[in-house]
Amino acid sequence: MSDHHLMGPFVRRFLIEELVIDRNLSPNTQKSYRDTTRLLFNFVAEHYSIDPTRTTVEQLDAVVIRAFLTHLENDQGNSIATRNQRLAALHSLFRFIGRLVPDLIEHAAQIQAIPLRRTIVPTMTYLEKHEIDALLDAPDRRREQGRRDYTLILFLYNTGARATEVAQLTIADLNLGLSPSVRFYGKGRKIRMCPLWKHTTKILRSLLGPRIEGPGESPVFLNVRGQPITRYGIHALVVRAAVKAAMSVSSLQEKRVSPHTIRHNTAVRLLPAGVDINTIRAWLGHVSLETTNRYAEVDLEMKAKALETCAVTSQNSAIKYAPKWHVDCDLMSFLGSL
Repeated sequence: MSDHHLMGPFVRRFLIEELVIDRNLSPNTQKSYRDTTRLLFNFVAEHYSIDPTRTTVEQLDAVVIRAFLTHLENDQGNSIATRNQRLAALHSLFRFIGRLVPDLIEHAAQIQAIPLRRTIVPTMTYLEKHEIDALLDAPDRRREQGRRDYTLILFLYNTGARATEVAQLTIADLNLGLSPSVRFYGKGRKIRMCPLWKHTTKILRSLLGPRIEGPGESPVFLNVRGQPITRYGIHALVVRAAVKAAMSVSSLQEKRVSPHTIRHNTAVRLLPAGVDINTIRAWLGHVSLETTNRYAEVDLEMKAKALETCAVTSQNSAIKYAPKWHVDCDLMSFLGSL
């Protein structure tokens, strides 16, 4: 077998050139793809006695890949969603190999033909207005940590950002001037801008203090040790606030609250305000419009519940309603300029 069909060189080029240089994927995605290839090599070494350094492209055929996926589910206890993530990484890897070596296009196509498994889309959790208020009221703003927690939860609700995006946020990404906004680097390192409320801007200025004039690369949110907060730290503080809020709002005891729950609420809040679905997609940094459309379904459910409360019970009943939303011209102009 000629050396150019060894997997090693392809994997190195894929992880460095394709993912980092050409596609500029996020560090988390790069790590996921790297872990997938490592798990695959470990699998073939254990079950097929193939030395990872001598593994060839031809040896990793559709039969082996399917066996690997079955191993992930049955032996490793991976969910269907995780199994699909691993398969998507392998699809990308073999597509890359096929582009580099035309003789391997047919072999790569066999791997790419392995389908993703259908998954049940989990019910989307969102919070009612009084539940969001309770979550924001939970941190003790008399203490420094409480002020940070409040600012971070408010920032999540304002922007709908992912926890990873907030953890990576730097001073240079903030514009707290006349038209306050924040710059995010989303999936695929795609840049998007989000407007900030005046209240969010004021609270951010208060939290940052003199740090706002410091080095632009400094992180916005710090942990209790003064180090950059991680996405796990953000998740922990949101859960901590939710537990405390549930003591006064019992409905929160039945809900699993996370930073992503707050992200859902941002989208659910924008729809009734008249913001179109494509603008929400840009706001949240969704790659697929299908993902954003799930929020439209939630909005319909909310409208259906609202309709039930004003259903006609007799011929003499009258429905009185008035539109509550208004068009924020400044906001729409801002988003249209992005």
